[in-house]
Amino acid sequence: MQTCRRLFELLAGAPLSGHGILTHVRASLGRWLAGLGLAATGGIAYGVLAARFPLFEAAAGQIPRLFLLVPGLAWIPVAILAFGIGPAATVFMIAATAFAPIAVGVLSGIRGVDPALVRAAGMLGAGKNALFFRVLLPAALPMVLTGLRIGCGTGWRVLVAAEMVVGAGTGLGYSIIQARWTLDYLSSFACLVIICAIGFFVEGVLLGRLEAVTVRRWSLDRERP
Repeated sequence: MQTCRRLFELLAGAPLSGHGILTHVRASLGRWLAGLGLAATGGIAYGVLAARFPLFEAAAGQIPRLFLLVPGLAWIPVAILAFGIGPAATVFMIAATAFAPIAVGVLSGIRGVDPALVRAAGMLGAGKNALFFRVLLPAALPMVLTGLRIGCGTGWRVLVAAEMVVGAGTGLGYSIIQARWTLDYLSSFACLVIICAIGFFVEGVLLGRLEAVTVRRWSLDRERP
């Protein structure tokens, strides 16, 4: 009950670490979206290039797998050395962590398209470009969205941890770590509630429903009479 009361106080405008809670939420969401945008751009580009050009995959095929092996917080020293303390370091850590699941999802989705579908499109006269962009990519959408969903969840977790270490003035993670100095554990719990609510809504509701709709729309698995 005390946590709920403190949460309502923060939502009503009570200051936290020198700012309102909505300022911290906007700062965290902005960094999260920036990092995910970079990760999605790089991951989709990598998956498309690796699926279309075997030489590219041979040269760079292990990069996403190596990134998957690196814990998100292990990027902290690199981020600080490259970008210093501030939002840029946080965005870098989100992008570096979310890139791998998106890239693997795109590549696996394209590779997992039913060969019969590809042969049927070829028999109907589809060229290489039409086959790739109008058959392979649409059919790979369920796996692409799965990769994006995993990347979103991973990026959100890294965001909060990164803000605790390299945050500079705003952000939910920064607010949690700053609350320890005043033993304001109620504000920390309130921030955790907000973090869970945002993460669940974006990853579980928005992307989850989009993924389910895409699977129903594009999946070739149908109940046979």
